[in-house]
Amino acid sequence: MQIDPRGPRSAAALTSLVLAAVLVTGSWWLLAAQAAVFALSLADRSPYGWLYRVAVRPRLGPPAELEDARPPRFAQGVGLAFALVGTVGYLTGAAWLGLAATAAALGAAFLNAAFGYCLGCEMYLLLRRNQLRPGG
Repeated sequence: MQIDPRGPRSAAALTSLVLAAVLVTGSWWLLAAQAAVFALSLADRSPYGWLYRVAVRPRLGPPAELEDARPPRFAQGVGLAFALVGTVGYLTGAAWLGLAATAAALGAAFLNAAFGYCLGCEMYLLLRRNQLRPGG
C-alpha cells in the first residue's frame, strides 16, 4: 500500500501538540487518548489521517510521489508502545516514567513534523535490512 508522505508528517504535528500538552498537564487520559489514536492508526483508521485527507490534502493537490505505508505504520506501533508505557507510569504514580515515555514519543513526533525525519520509519528499515542480511 502506498500513501501520501505528507499525511504522516501532518499527523506527527498533531501528535506533537497532544504530547506537549500531556507534558505540561501530566494528563494520563490525554496520553491514553493519543495511545488510542496510535492504535487506530495501526488498523488504518487514524483520525489524524482522516482529517488530513478531508481538510488538508484537497488544498495541496496530489503528492509528487508516494511512499510505502509499512514504515510509518511501524512508527505508529512504536508510538503506541511509548504512550502505553507512559499511561501506565502516570496511573501507577510513577510520574517519572510517564514523563520520560511521553518526552521520548514527543521527540520522535517532533523530528517527523519539523524535519520530515521519521525515527520509527528508520527503525523499521534497519530491522528489515538486518532480517534480509544472510545470517540476520
